[in-house]
Amino acid sequence: MKNALLLTSFCFLAFVQQGAMAETTGQSPIAIVIHGGAGTINRANMSEEREQQYRAKLEQAIKAGHALLAQGASSLDATIAAIQVMEESELFNAGKGAVYTYEGAHELDASIMWGKNRQAGAVAGVKTIKSPIALARAVMEKSDHVMLSGRGAETFAESLGFEKVPNTYFDSDARFEQLQKAKETLKLDKTAQSDPLLLDYKFGTVGAVALDKNGNLAAATSTGGMTAKRWGRIGDSPVIGAGTFADNQSCAVSATGHGEYFIRYNVAADICARVAYQKVTAAQAADEVIHNVLKPVGGTGGVIVMDNKGNISQPFNTQGMYRASIDTQGKLSVGIYGEE
Repeated sequence: MKNALLLTSFCFLAFVQQGAMAETTGQSPIAIVIHGGAGTINRANMSEEREQQYRAKLEQAIKAGHALLAQGASSLDATIAAIQVMEESELFNAGKGAVYTYEGAHELDASIMWGKNRQAGAVAGVKTIKSPIALARAVMEKSDHVMLSGRGAETFAESLGFEKVPNTYFDSDARFEQLQKAKETLKLDKTAQSDPLLLDYKFGTVGAVALDKNGNLAAATSTGGMTAKRWGRIGDSPVIGAGTFADNQSCAVSATGHGEYFIRYNVAADICARVAYQKVTAAQAADEVIHNVLKPVGGTGGVIVMDNKGNISQPFNTQGMYRASIDTQGKLSVGIYGEE
């Protein structure tokens, strides 16, 4: 009994010392979570080689972001670093792997938001910017605006010396094949553009959410949009509150899915509002919105969510979602399918 009491006292003192140390340093735990799109993703349609490519790239991206957090960088820096790894890979529908519009070009969107003060920046419909997410941050930090679009956004990028590439830089054989299949489907059924079961090319968006040592949350999202999109269509990814949201008082969210629904239901902001006003956990709020608000009306997709303590949630109502995380304990997790 005496030894048990001594052990209990020792553990209590150690706990108090850890708390005192945390207060002295003033540092919060760090954590990061990313997604690479949600949709009809199942083992039957995925070769082992392709699966390993996805897992390796997700791990590379999450480690890139976490390494910066560990060095003391901001959550903004971490989300940008993770997303840029995915923007530079043809595996994901962002940057290099962007899907084609109906006319055979590429139009890219991105947004970022900082939970410290709700600063935000976004770009929509850019065609020659190598890293749309970097430009979104520049809009936030170096302009008086939140969202810039099209040629105006590119002129702003030119004024800052951003790296430009020809639109063909984003070309890929796999995405071009998707475009041809999408066009064929649209010829057969004009309603396919609004039906994710008939035209499953809406879900390749990438995103990242992070918490840094100063307790600041950030969320960022980047996408090539929807395959065969027309007329300058813009989805939820660059829309603050729909595809991206961050507030230190509640949570941070990046979304992927059928953007029209995420816009109409203000998904990212709704999740954080439920945390702030209903006093539910971020995980509970995210599950409620994804499964009980979106799914019944036909909204398909998922979100990555983090609260201001670094707790991570990754709900989706599709067969799968490419995702990875490193939690506050440093544990790495990579997933693709629903059962993981």
